[in-house]
Amino acid sequence: MAPTRKNLLGLGAWTLLMALTPHLLTNDYYVSTLIIGFFNAIIVVGLNMLMGYAGQISLGHGAFYGLGAYVSGILAATYGVPVEAAGLIAIIATGLIAWGIGIPTLKLSGHYLAMATLGFGVIVSIVFNEAVETTGGPSGLTGIPRLTLFGITMESDLSYYYVTGLALTLVMALSLNLIQSRLGRALRALHTSERAAEAVGVDIARYKLFVFVLSAVFAALAGVLYAHYLGFAAPSSFGFHFSVTLLVMVVLGGMASVWGAVAGALFLTALPEFLRAFENIETVLFGGILILGMMFLPSGLAGGTAKLTRALLGRFRVGARRV
Repeated sequence: MAPTRKNLLGLGAWTLLMALTPHLLTNDYYVSTLIIGFFNAIIVVGLNMLMGYAGQISLGHGAFYGLGAYVSGILAATYGVPVEAAGLIAIIATGLIAWGIGIPTLKLSGHYLAMATLGFGVIVSIVFNEAVETTGGPSGLTGIPRLTLFGITMESDLSYYYVTGLALTLVMALSLNLIQSRLGRALRALHTSERAAEAVGVDIARYKLFVFVLSAVFAALAGVLYAHYLGFAAPSSFGFHFSVTLLVMVVLGGMASVWGAVAGALFLTALPEFLRAFENIETVLFGGILILGMMFLPSGLAGGTAKLTRALLGRFRVGARRV
């Protein structure tokens, strides 16, 4: 299905903002923070497709992120596989693993599904820590080469920023297109009621598996970009805590909203950096902001922004009529 005019305008505005932002920042550190935010946003867009549209909970997406990073990093650093090929193999391998995991686990629902994906994440984390000769163990995998595309190595943070931003934009465009298609309608039907969706002919098993694998592939893509940006991968970066953080990004940004997913990911990536100035009370402030966000923005940043926009437009129209 062709993208709607609204989606095209939104993507155009996003692309322009993304292109101009690095030139407005006064510190290169902010650019690196945005790059990390883009990694998180790629994962959260996929996770939002799974949770917000299909209604399936996953606590294992940190593991898919790690698989993308480690498989690509090991192939490139240890076996000398070209970076482009290593990244592609990592993404395909992660998708196949997600397919194999999804067939049995997606027969579960609710808390049972969450626990099953959590168990998968724990197993992957143990493998990362214990396979010392292959992964480097708790100390991590080092010597991962920088990302290379079409023979060009992304040496500077600015070049990596644009590559990562382009990857996120493509992920957003694909997701927005899917949401407007027959697949999107099937996923929304699943979220509302699996029994009702099945009664009207929706193949719930196939659609659930598809969106689960798609979200895992997005996470693997982010993992590949992450590994070849830092040149390092450690198990602690892909554990249970990170998977929970991804869920918080989805909820805070706004369920069933691609734009909300991006906003939640970027907000929660940047927030800790701004709170570092408060030192000892940083964690308290971070928790307090999250609580206030959940209390006063139950529909997330996307829903809150939409309500504010409607309210401002309503007042403007009332004022125009009086004039």
